[in-house]
Amino acid sequence: MNLLSVLRMIRKAGLFRKARRPVLPGSLMKYPNIFSPGQIGMLATKNRIKYAATETNFNTQDGFVTEKEIAYMEAQARGGAAIVTTQGAYPDRLGEGKGFRGTMSIAHDRYIPGLARIADAIKRNGALAALQILHCGREGGVDLDYCLMPTAVPQRLSYFKPPREITTVEITQAVKDHAAAARRAQEAGFDMIELSGIVGYLISTFISRYTNGRQDEYGGETIEERCRLMVEILGAIKAETGDKVPVGIRLCGAELLDDRGGNTPEESIESFRIAEKAGADYVSVTVGWHESSSSVITRDVPMGRWLWVAERVSKAVRVPVMMAFRLFLPEIPEKAIADGVIDFWEACRPMIADPDLPNKASGERISKVVPCIACNLCFSRLYYHQPIMCTVRPSLGHEGDEAWGYYGFAPATEKKRIGVVGGGPAGLQIAAVAAERGHDVTLWERQAAFGGSILLASRIDDGEEELLRPIAYLVERCRDAHVTLVPAATCTPDALQGLGLDVLVLAIGSLFGPSGGPGRLTPDEIIAGEKRPGKRVLIAGGDGIGLAVAVYLLRTGDYHVILVEESGRLGRDVSPFYLWRYLQMFKQRGVEVMTRAGLKGWDDGEASIASAKGERRVEVDDVVVASRLARPRAVEAFASSGAEVLLIGDARRPRRLHNAIHEAYRLGMRI
Repeated sequence: MNLLSVLRMIRKAGLFRKARRPVLPGSLMKYPNIFSPGQIGMLATKNRIKYAATETNFNTQDGFVTEKEIAYMEAQARGGAAIVTTQGAYPDRLGEGKGFRGTMSIAHDRYIPGLARIADAIKRNGALAALQILHCGREGGVDLDYCLMPTAVPQRLSYFKPPREITTVEITQAVKDHAAAARRAQEAGFDMIELSGIVGYLISTFISRYTNGRQDEYGGETIEERCRLMVEILGAIKAETGDKVPVGIRLCGAELLDDRGGNTPEESIESFRIAEKAGADYVSVTVGWHESSSSVITRDVPMGRWLWVAERVSKAVRVPVMMAFRLFLPEIPEKAIADGVIDFWEACRPMIADPDLPNKASGERISKVVPCIACNLCFSRLYYHQPIMCTVRPSLGHEGDEAWGYYGFAPATEKKRIGVVGGGPAGLQIAAVAAERGHDVTLWERQAAFGGSILLASRIDDGEEELLRPIAYLVERCRDAHVTLVPAATCTPDALQGLGLDVLVLAIGSLFGPSGGPGRLTPDEIIAGEKRPGKRVLIAGGDGIGLAVAVYLLRTGDYHVILVEESGRLGRDVSPFYLWRYLQMFKQRGVEVMTRAGLKGWDDGEASIASAKGERRVEVDDVVVASRLARPRAVEAFASSGAEVLLIGDARRPRRLHNAIHEAYRLGMRI
């Protein structure tokens, strides 16, 4: 009997249990528990941070690893986490487990060399390399016309393929596929193996009573019966790899599927106990499925909201417990580890935004961290078969390209004097990049506070104050790069003459309009609190700005809102992770929605709305025209400055936040 087997026997006998971790005495570090050594199986970890698996769509459509993926994973390893986990690799040759077009494969030995390069890049930079095996099940078969499930429960999300019930022969093959994948991971040099049994992936659909109605040995009324596939896969992997390679599993601690017959809370917790008994060396706690009808990872969910789920799991098992959901600030997992709620902090989106987060936290440079804003642009792009992108870090996916400056920019060949008018996200971003390349940069902002339209956006809904975090980060980045920041400054063309500017960048934002006249309001007047509309409010425009006004009004008063949109649907420019909740709110609060309709005119107390059904008049107290206008004439107005004048951000074309930041970053690279 080896040492690991003895340890498992001791754990099962209850001879030692988890306890509150004391803050390490005498430590000068701000986060002593996060940066204390850990243990998983027979492996020691240098700290308690694990970069959690996420798909990227960086790889080839036939499953081979690319240089872009390797560079991205190397950046994660250089960032200081103790464990770096790959994206999920699908284990079957038919691609039934493949969830995204650019997912890497581990279904054949020919994939081992590419996977070995990832393992080497991780280990070479001081982290333990973990490979996740992922059969997407209900969310798989992206290149096929079906997906596999224990029972053919209809899809709730139209993106996913029609389900087909998996046969017992196919179940046996799936177990073999996972074991073979584990062998390949071990041969590729990975230190750890992880299974994903969450959100609607294959293992989770067997565990959940919502999707498992089988009458054979892989289904049943009890959680033990429904966990059989998980147990067989864990057993097959452990038999293949032995005790030297720890095997962990991600499971759902609270499905949030009560409205359709999901597992009870007790059943979810029991699945972790069963996994531990089957040989899991650690467990990762998640919450919700992709089709859950509750917010889980968006800004309206307070940071640390789901730690109570992890605490229940931690009390139920003796192997290390990890969690990732909404733990963006290190002080939250620091306290959770100290309190014995979790043993490891899993960071996914925060380390997509900034792979160097662990290093910055250990060096007490938290203000230098590129802050994730939970916009979920990274995830939503996966479902459009696009590589992930980060709103706040344009260099994502370009870590291996020196020109993109992830590890620092090369100096510009010619130093220039650059003026930037506007201290919103686009202006701050281009100022920072240009200054880091060696240019002499001055930025003028009309308001006393930097942020531009984000100052308004941060007032709209619960949690939106998190949008101010990247503004604070960019302001500090500008100061570090010696940008001259001039707030509360009126910047006219005449004032810029004689400054000897080579380049003038106008990042002055868009205009709201039209306005003026009785009952005619603009979004900024309402959200800034300058004017309060009457009880009945018509909002003309159902894109993001119109929805923002509606949400703000519903949160701050008892309004009857009428939304009029010329196209066939609302929120075309709104993240689907947020749009569904807004539409749910509108339905609950009785918002009148009129699509394929337009505002024809209005006067005191009445508005005229035209549609294919004819013209309709409705009673209103106020009308908000939710449109944003570009400002192309500003270039001509500032031509007298003598500099090359460039227009960026919403002033050039009103769009989303990531468009403004990325456009500014790219332009800053070229000046």
